[in-house]
Amino acid sequence: MIAILDYGSGNLRSAQRAFELTEQEVVLTSDPALCLSADGLVVPGVGAYGACMEQLISVGGDEIIRNRVAANKPMLGICVGAQILFSSGSEKGSTQGVGIFEGDVSLIDSPILPHMGWNTVKAGTGSLLLEGLDGASFYFVHSYAAKSDISDATTSWCEYGEPFIAAIERGPVSATQFHPEKSSANGARIIKNWAATL
Repeated sequence: MIAILDYGSGNLRSAQRAFELTEQEVVLTSDPALCLSADGLVVPGVGAYGACMEQLISVGGDEIIRNRVAANKPMLGICVGAQILFSSGSEKGSTQGVGIFEGDVSLIDSPILPHMGWNTVKAGTGSLLLEGLDGASFYFVHSYAAKSDISDATTSWCEYGEPFIAAIERGPVSATQFHPEKSSANGARIIKNWAATL
């Protein structure tokens, strides 16, 4: 079973439909026990970093995430759901994140923001998430991103004004800045690759 963490942020129905293509049972929930027992947990997110963190904390989502990491159980963050896994975000003032990955999520240095539309991703060496997808294009909608390499993680990169982390994998935790559920066949392959690790 795949649980999609429902904390009031993210394209929950489109995410649910996309993950149902794995032929696994998919539930939308904020129940801590269910989120911990699920084979995989998806953390979506749209909007501002600080607002997402407030909503996440309001349902105990930060503890749900930390408990899954402590239990070494697979999890996938998407868009702002990926950003909040970092130490902090600087959108509309500094906000503390969940802190699974070190680093700050900051404004992309580009004359045109948001970064909206399709862009190519350079897969990190040994990436399971992007297996067979090096150089493939995915759908992005964001103005902020993590930009510092993390030595003990597999990082995949995109460039828009400057390089930023498009996907990150370490142990049971995977995350994408892009939206796999909006990325057509390439996004479906990402979801399939992740589901294969459950």
